[in-house]
Amino acid sequence: MTSNRRPVVLVADDDPTIRLVLMLNLDAAGLQVEMTGDGAEVVSLARRTRPDVVVLDVVLPGADGCSVLRELRADPRTAEIPVVLLSARTSDEEIWEGWRAGADCYVTKPFDMGELLAIVRRMRHPADVEAAG
Repeated sequence: MTSNRRPVVLVADDDPTIRLVLMLNLDAAGLQVEMTGDGAEVVSLARRTRPDVVVLDVVLPGADGCSVLRELRADPRTAEIPVVLLSARTSDEEIWEGWRAGADCYVTKPFDMGELLAIVRRMRHPADVEAAG
């Protein structure tokens, strides 16, 4: 049975400009976008929307991205959702903290939109991307 449901990407970033850029580009790529600027909302929004991928800023009000990621990984309802951490924090220690928290990918700002779209596509359907590659 085939579903016409557009894949859902949950975007959590405190910068409204970045949220808008991500929304416009992800939507143009055929993805449904849910957004928040508050770290405290991410887990409940993920439980409710069951996104295919989460793009999560590390610096968020309410709860930082690594704490949010640990909470997502601890909940069986959200543990398997692929998460891309997106951050201006680029030190080795900060990046390792993201990996230790359970990130599937860590992308630093400024980022290339084409690269981020490719990462989201790969996380959403890794087998399809590898077969096409």
